[in-house]
Amino acid sequence: MTIERTSFVYVTFISAAPEKVFEAITSADISSRYWGHSNVSDWQPGARWEHVRNESGVAELTGRVVEHSPPSKLVISWVNRSEEADPQAYSRVTFDIIPYDGMTKLIVTHDDLIKGSGMEQGVSKGWPIVLSSLKSYLETGTGLNVFAKPKAA
Repeated sequence: MTIERTSFVYVTFISAAPEKVFEAITSADISSRYWGHSNVSDWQPGARWEHVRNESGVAELTGRVVEHSPPSKLVISWVNRSEEADPQAYSRVTFDIIPYDGMTKLIVTHDDLIKGSGMEQGVSKGWPIVLSSLKSYLETGTGLNVFAKPKAA
């Protein structure tokens, strides 16, 4: 049986240099300020990366660095830590960082997701607020509350 896959593409424009955007994604200290998690790795191709939650210190997501080309591109595999033994569970995230008339165009492609999975649902809700928080952090120095929930009507 073939597993159906899907992908998401998010584009945002950030008033910051490509080097700053790349650093914000790959620096454990900076990512913790706008994401609520630290992205931890030495970022060499083949190296493990972990997405460590600030409050608990637990790596909830993990994967491998596929490509590291600062400041223009980062590609990582992505999986829930609880599923890392299952090769089918892995998806891929590509960060394309493009200079754009004094700004940076950031394209995040999250592909090879299992259609209908919890991961698909999570990233479809998570990426928009994380990327908004990244933009806010780089432009104002303050990220958003990425764990905020809608108020009940």
